[in-house]
Amino acid sequence: MSKITKKELKYLQEQDQQKQAILHDLGLLQTQSHTLNHMFAELMNEVGKNKLKLEDKYGNVNIDLSDGSITPKEDGKK
Repeated sequence: MSKITKKELKYLQEQDQQKQAILHDLGLLQTQSHTLNHMFAELMNEVGKNKLKLEDKYGNVNIDLSDGSITPKEDGKK
């Protein structure tokens, strides 16, 4: 029975290990991406609910996120 050289075998094994590591990392990235997308969607849902709550309390206003000051929104009509 013939065999490839030890050097060739080692090279093939290293390539296989790299391939497996990349596939593993891609799987982790997909899972993280899915989780982050889900977290972002939940956050945007909460932002929308909070916006409606604040609009009910303060009306149609702009809120400065740096200091919490409120200014009326311009409706664009003259």
